[in-house]
Amino acid sequence: MDFNMTEDQKAFVQIAKDFAAKKLAPTIEERDMNGTFDRALIDEMLSLGLAGTYFPEEYGGAGADVLSYIMTVEEISKVDPGVGITLSGQVSLAANPIWQFGTDAQKEKYLKPLAEGTKMGAFALTEPNAGTDAAQQMSVAVKEGDFYVVNGSKMFITNAGEADIYIIFVMTDKSKGTKGISGFILEKGTPGFTFGKTEHKMGIHTSITKELIFQDCKIPAENLLGKEGKGFSIAMQTLDGGRIGVAAQALGIAEGALAHAIEYSKQRVQFGKPICTKQAIAFMLADMATEIEASRWLVYDAAMAKQEGKPFSVKAAMAKMFASDSAMDVTVKAVQIYGGYGYSEEYPVARAMRDAKITQIYEGTNEVQRMVTSGALLH
Repeated sequence: MDFNMTEDQKAFVQIAKDFAAKKLAPTIEERDMNGTFDRALIDEMLSLGLAGTYFPEEYGGAGADVLSYIMTVEEISKVDPGVGITLSGQVSLAANPIWQFGTDAQKEKYLKPLAEGTKMGAFALTEPNAGTDAAQQMSVAVKEGDFYVVNGSKMFITNAGEADIYIIFVMTDKSKGTKGISGFILEKGTPGFTFGKTEHKMGIHTSITKELIFQDCKIPAENLLGKEGKGFSIAMQTLDGGRIGVAAQALGIAEGALAHAIEYSKQRVQFGKPICTKQAIAFMLADMATEIEASRWLVYDAAMAKQEGKPFSVKAAMAKMFASDSAMDVTVKAVQIYGGYGYSEEYPVARAMRDAKITQIYEGTNEVQRMVTSGALLH
C-alpha cells in the first residue's frame, strides 16, 4: 500500500489541522466542561469544504477521495473528537447514503447542501429496544396516498436537533422483519417531527445527541430512499462506511493522547530526571506509538478499499475494532503516565479517555465487529 499523500490530500489535511489548532483548541476545555455544541464553529468547519471531500463536483463536492475525508476526521479528532464525530455523521451517515442510493432529484435537493456544508445531516436507526438487533424496530410508516405517515421514536442520534436533513429507518411491514424496514429522507420542521431529551454523555461533550419523536409525521413518498423494504440493507452498507469514520476518530484521539503524554513525560521530573527516562514510561510510549501506527494502516486501507469500489465491510470492521480498542488502551496509558494529574479534568488526557470509550460502542459495538470479521473467516 502506498500512503504517500497526494497534493489534494495534503491540502485537506492542512485545512483540518489549521481549523483544529486555531478554532477548536483554544476553547475545547470550556466547551467540553459545559457540554457546548457550538453551531457557529460547526458551520465554519463545514464551510471549509470538509463535508464534500469525496462527493462529485456536480453535487457540491470536491471530487477528491475517501482517504482525504478520513484524514480530516482524524485531524479534527486529535483536538476535538466531538466535532470529529459531527463531521463523520454529516458525511458518512447522512450524505453518503443519499449519494449511493438516492434518486437524481434527491441528490440535487439533499446531497448538494450537505456536501456544500450549508445544511447539517443526521442518521437515525437506533431505538430503545433496537440497538444491535435492528429487527426490533418499533417505529412504523404507513403509506397513505402520496405520503408515508410515521409514528415512533429514535434515540442516541448524533447531530439531532441541529441537523436539517435526517436519514431515518422505520418499519413499513413488520411481518417481514429486517426485510420490512425502509429508509426515508426527513426534513427538520416537518409537522409531527420533534425532538426529545438531550443525552448527557460520558464523553464527546461537544457533539449533540438527542431523541427523535414521530407523531403522525407525514413524509412525501418521493422521499423514500431506495426501494421499500430495502432499508436494512441501506443502513448496514451506510454503517460500513461510518465505521471507517469512527475508526479515524479513534485514531485521532489516540494520536492526540500520545502527543500530550510525550510532552508531559519530558517535562515531569521525578527522582531528579524527566519521567520519560524511566524505562517503564518509555516502553509505555513505545507500545502506544505501535498501536497507533497499526491502527493507521488498518484505517487507511479500509478507506482506500471504499474509494476503489472494493469490498470493504470486513476491512471497516477490523479497522473500527482495532483502532477503538487501541484508542482506549492508549488513553488509559496516557492517564497513567500523567499519574494523579491524569485523573484531573484540568488535563486533556482525562477527556481523551472519556472520549475514546464511545468509539468501542457506536456504529456497531466491537463485539459486532468481531462477529463480522469471524463470519467472513468461517462462512
